[in-house]
Amino acid sequence: MKESIVARAYAKSIYALGEEQKVDVTAELTKLTEVINENNDLETVLFLDVFSYEEKEAVLKDVLAKLGTSSLVKNVIAFLMTEKRMGILPLIFKELVVIDDHKKGFIRGVIEGREDEASPEVTEKIVSYLSEKVGSKPVLTYKKNENLTAGYRVTVEDLQLDATIDNQLNKLKSEILNS
Repeated sequence: MKESIVARAYAKSIYALGEEQKVDVTAELTKLTEVINENNDLETVLFLDVFSYEEKEAVLKDVLAKLGTSSLVKNVIAFLMTEKRMGILPLIFKELVVIDDHKKGFIRGVIEGREDEASPEVTEKIVSYLSEKVGSKPVLTYKKNENLTAGYRVTVEDLQLDATIDNQLNKLKSEILNS
C-alpha cells in the first residue's frame, strides 16, 4: 500500500513537470515500458540489484537515446535509479496513465464475462450507463473469466458493477439466511 501512495505522488509530480515543460511523459514512459517488457535481459539489468549503478546507467543511457527520450524523463529515471526506487517504476507508470486518461476525459475499465467476447450491444449499454454514472467516457477491455457462471462484472477504477448470476445467488442466499 505504501508503495502505491509513493508511486501516486511521483506520478503527480512527474505529470505536472511534463505539462510545465510540454513533454508527454506518459507517451515516453509507454515506449520505455514496452521496450522493457519485450526484453527480459533489459528488465533484469534495470530491476535486479546484481548490476552496479554504473552498468545500469550505461545500458539505460543507450536505450533512452535510441527512444529519443526527453531530458525530463531521463532525469526522472536517473533519480529513481539513484534512490534505488526503480522497482516502483511500473506503479508510477500505471498512475501516470490514470492521470493522463482523466485529463483526456476518459477512464479505463474491464468487462468480465464467461463468453469469449461481449456482444457489441452489451458493451454499448455498459459504456452508455457508465458514461452517465461517472461523467467520463469509459474505454473498456473484455476479459474472459471462467469462474463466472453467467452475466457480466464491470470494474472501472474503484467502481464495480456485478450483474452476474453468482452475485445474484449470493445476495439471495444472504437474504434467506438473514431473514
